[in-house]
Amino acid sequence: PATAGLSHKVIRSLVDRHLDGMIGLAQEILPKELLNRFALPTLPEALRVVHRPATVPEAERGRRRLALDELLDLQLMLGRARHLAKRGRAGVSFTVKKTLTTALREALPWSLTADQRQALREITADMTAPDRMHRLLMGDVGTGKTVVALFAMLLAVENEYQAALMAPTELLAEQHQATLTRLLAPLGMMPELLLGRLSAGDKAAVWGRLHSGETPIVIGTHALMQDRVTFRRLGLVVIDEQHRFGVEQRAALIGKGSAPDVLLLTATPIPRSLALTRYGDLDVSVLREKPPGRGEVKTAVRGGSQRERVLAFVERECWAGRQAYVVLPVIEETEKADLRAATTMAESLKERWPDLAVGLVHGKLKPDERDRVMADFRAGTVAVLVATTVIEVGIDVPNATIMLIEHPERFGLAQLHQLRGRVGRGAGESHCILIAERSADRLKAFAATNDGFKIAELDLAERKEGNVLGEQQSGATEVRIARFPDDTDLLGVAREMALAVLKEDPSLDRASNAALKARALLRYPKAEALFRVG
Repeated sequence: PATAGLSHKVIRSLVDRHLDGMIGLAQEILPKELLNRFALPTLPEALRVVHRPATVPEAERGRRRLALDELLDLQLMLGRARHLAKRGRAGVSFTVKKTLTTALREALPWSLTADQRQALREITADMTAPDRMHRLLMGDVGTGKTVVALFAMLLAVENEYQAALMAPTELLAEQHQATLTRLLAPLGMMPELLLGRLSAGDKAAVWGRLHSGETPIVIGTHALMQDRVTFRRLGLVVIDEQHRFGVEQRAALIGKGSAPDVLLLTATPIPRSLALTRYGDLDVSVLREKPPGRGEVKTAVRGGSQRERVLAFVERECWAGRQAYVVLPVIEETEKADLRAATTMAESLKERWPDLAVGLVHGKLKPDERDRVMADFRAGTVAVLVATTVIEVGIDVPNATIMLIEHPERFGLAQLHQLRGRVGRGAGESHCILIAERSADRLKAFAATNDGFKIAELDLAERKEGNVLGEQQSGATEVRIARFPDDTDLLGVAREMALAVLKEDPSLDRASNAALKARALLRYPKAEALFRVG
């Protein structure tokens, strides 16, 4: 597009002046049969038609050809980086002894879902193999990732190794601690909890038990990465909501063991095509099926004029013995943004419902105060919890049946789905209510499905191109030309081509692959960091 001082005519003149020379330097490296199969032009022709298109379809053909090159470069770099990360780093080869793992399976008050059993088979196969496990467990909200991770941790423990689970927030770490404590009680085990806010004496005690090996399972936050934390024999690292940690942070914990196995968890489903883009040939296990006994969550979009009716419904539900979340996008009101705020809403609801206990949690609250409010909500003494997105993941209160979200247009679809996942954890019916001034099509589409993978497809289509990954580390794998889901077919082709090349030359060191390697390194110099696992 034209910009200040540069007209379309000037830009066109500059392009014309340099285009022919650039086309002359372009090397065709893709087989002719492949180009014919997808009706794609050669690289020189693609460069010509995207800059001097005769028709819109011709320009699109050129763009798709350049997108294929981009995706091929990405797949080559991810595959090469993973090979380099694994080379010379044999992992622990665990043995299935069926002592603790069998005891846990027998103690569970429910049966594992088919998806959970399949994920466990895949994880067990990885952990018993000589190579290091580096697997992503991707599951929709409420599909039971924590239980699967616990089985993996117990496999390490029954082989006399230690396991560490790292979560991005203290709230999530504490929820894991509560869940694992309950599940391990029949086995006579107690997981350790390490948080940054523990007293110096309590931290030192935990450090000592980890160093001696007395503690087999530890759950913590960034505190696990501190230099003072040492393990006697760390065999498995589990990282929850792994995209919230930087590469160096993940490596800091993983590096505390001698090539431990790594299990990454995410409660944010992404389409498999996108998983291949972001994670290369990282092994992926998927949980879609939810355990039996979970209630249905009904989602509705309501306008601001219906707020009074919605609040009356929330009040009735709370007096009937149930609990509710009320989520807002900001903590305090500002003049710049005309948004309802959590603090203002909490005060308003306390005045409106003087006989109902209303709590407030947000990111600026002191940890002790936040813990007290959350404990009261879990215990049922707080009926309504007003919050920001600090409750997005890891909060499990089965009696909470209402999720009321103000200004849903301020949240991404995946984030809305995570918030909705805080309800529907008990046997009864739950409700997710979005109060929006305008009922956009995206909100209607969100309300029409509870499937996190469908939500992910909607989210992807909404963002369409550019930074489609939406994660902290996505800059290393950002695609600029490819568009999803339009180019999903090309991604599969790029992956097949990359795997074929890497099978023969995993480090891309052969002279015949020099041009491919140079181009891919130029485009994705940081991709290697995604597999720097200590």
